[in-house]
Amino acid sequence: MVQNILINQFNNPMQEEFIKLFNRSGLPLYFNKTGYKDFTNYQRISFIILFRRSGKSLRDFTVEMKESKWISWLDFVRIPSKSTLHNWIKLFEMKTIRQLFDSLKPKSPSITAIDGTGFDSFHRSRHYEKRVGFGKMPYAKADLFVDTATKKIIDFSLVNKHQHDIVAAKQFCRRNNLHGITILCDGAYDCEELQRFVDGKGGKLFAPVRKTNKRSLRKFPKGFFRKKCLNLPSFFGKRSIVEAVNASLKKRFLNCLRGKTDLSKEKEFAWTMIVYNLTKTVENPSLATQTELQTFFIFIWIFY
Repeated sequence: MVQNILINQFNNPMQEEFIKLFNRSGLPLYFNKTGYKDFTNYQRISFIILFRRSGKSLRDFTVEMKESKWISWLDFVRIPSKSTLHNWIKLFEMKTIRQLFDSLKPKSPSITAIDGTGFDSFHRSRHYEKRVGFGKMPYAKADLFVDTATKKIIDFSLVNKHQHDIVAAKQFCRRNNLHGITILCDGAYDCEELQRFVDGKGGKLFAPVRKTNKRSLRKFPKGFFRKKCLNLPSFFGKRSIVEAVNASLKKRFLNCLRGKTDLSKEKEFAWTMIVYNLTKTVENPSLATQTELQTFFIFIWIFY
């Protein structure tokens, strides 16, 4: 049985992006073929994104949503409770969240940048942490692959340990098409192997060459690609955009990770990446692609 659902109305630009996101995801409207169908996957995804966008706790968010217009805009039969929202967060696997994120990243970037930053794993007072004798706060390492033109995130990585920046950079290069893309990095990414790998995939990587030892007689660095980075391009100053994205991410969207387990932290960070790219699309609609702006009628096909 095939069912068509026509959705051609939205109340604000963010709801329009929710509809486009769910349409591109390829997810069914319901996961279950039989049983209760009080909520659709479109409602679940939209509600989780609104929760991550608010930056509030589960309890406070569900209480305040009772007075919000989003309940009527998303056609909820009843208001989801705190436990229901918590179950929805556990329902979506990391693979599905990645699938949603891939539909939001820029399609044809030209100049990009990579940088890493750190996040505290959960919020507690540094003052009382020292007084009661706690150790260091759990640490999470995040790496971002950013398009400098749209300031959207192309790819991301999160590990709950200290990790060298080059490890995440290699993951970004394996997962993405680098043909015709220029990558700007800081001195931590000065690696001949990484630059050779990027060149093999049709891209270019520029990173300042590390200073050699004063006692060394060598005047030039080793490696063919490292020698090319002695003269950096004139647009290398655009690398600072990725640092601005890191600062904006911490101030507006996620100042610390509240998850308890490693998987919950990865999901929390991944949903925040979706919120960030959606917000950039709504704030800068002129940067969206032409195909995204011409979406008026959306057909969702559900196969039983």
